[in-house]
Amino acid sequence: MKLSQLQQGQKATITSFTELSNDVRKKLMVMGLLPQTPVKLIRKAPMGDPLQVEVRGVSLAVRVNIADAIQVEVN
Repeated sequence: MKLSQLQQGQKATITSFTELSNDVRKKLMVMGLLPQTPVKLIRKAPMGDPLQVEVRGVSLAVRVNIADAIQVEVN
């Protein structure tokens, strides 16, 4: 399942994000979005982009096109 497909309040664990470029992958890792990390979708913006997610107690905004490339496993 993709991160962008989660419903509001749903929790999952990041499994991979291999479809992204190295630069984007590094930025996500610096922000705490790492494989095997729990993530929770807080809400989607009114127009659907960006998504607000919580990772390790920190709230982040992630573009939908990036969230489409992040594979998660629902808990």
